[in-house]
Amino acid sequence: VGKKVQAIYMWWHKPVINKELLQSMPNLKVIANSGVGMDHLDLKLIASFGVKMANVPHAVSSTTADTGMALLLASARRLVEVHNISISPSMDYSEADVLGVRVAGATLGIIGMGRIGYKIALRAKAFEMNILYHNRTRRKVEEEQAVGATYCEKIDSLLQQADIVMVVVSLTPQTHKLIGKRELELMKSTAILINISRGAVVDQEALVAALQTGVIRAAALDVTYPEPLPRDHPLLKLKNIIITPHLGIKTEKASYMITEEAVENILAALNGLPLPSEVLPS
Repeated sequence: VGKKVQAIYMWWHKPVINKELLQSMPNLKVIANSGVGMDHLDLKLIASFGVKMANVPHAVSSTTADTGMALLLASARRLVEVHNISISPSMDYSEADVLGVRVAGATLGIIGMGRIGYKIALRAKAFEMNILYHNRTRRKVEEEQAVGATYCEKIDSLLQQADIVMVVVSLTPQTHKLIGKRELELMKSTAILINISRGAVVDQEALVAALQTGVIRAAALDVTYPEPLPRDHPLLKLKNIIITPHLGIKTEKASYMITEEAVENILAALNGLPLPSEVLPS
């Protein structure tokens, strides 16, 4: 069977791609991933077998940006907390007891201004937010002006100024635990951290301590490590956190678009054409 396989479509990191699997499929031409992040794949190993790789950046960017904004609004306005109050048997509280953060006029710091980060900036502009961003490379001036974003060459500058910090980077050796104790302590004590990238980009132990001791106000995570967290994990016991189960791309429309984009890449590879979304080993 392995000799007949020419393409693999990965869904939710399955199947596991290792040396044994690649050796068993001598005619494999392409692996298409059902997401943007490729940190679960050994790109150099796959390339050494002459196999091409592709992801689906176009299909997922808008849906992931929506998830980021949903977490931003939910955390700023404490929606999960007030929902639980509203459905509690007693529902004994005063409006003044649950004060959220005003989003309009707040400063959003976006770490990672790629396709998804830029779409978050577009949405944040509509919410009348001030936008800072940090990225490996600066965006074009006209792109900055279109969303009213200010470039921060140093991540420290962004962390010190932002009321809400949104992390939207790929997981690489350079971004592993990018947000740790030092970075959290640079943030305002009233700030909110939102992570929609990969769990390991944030040092979870440092985040637990920061949330417990008031180093930052709150956090909202669509990603953790591992996923899901063990049921006794201290993050699950905190009131000032929202955790969602890697919702990023989970809509009916996005799932359809992901499959379409993956198939487009597979067909291109099988026909000896350039892959629209090819990913090369760095």
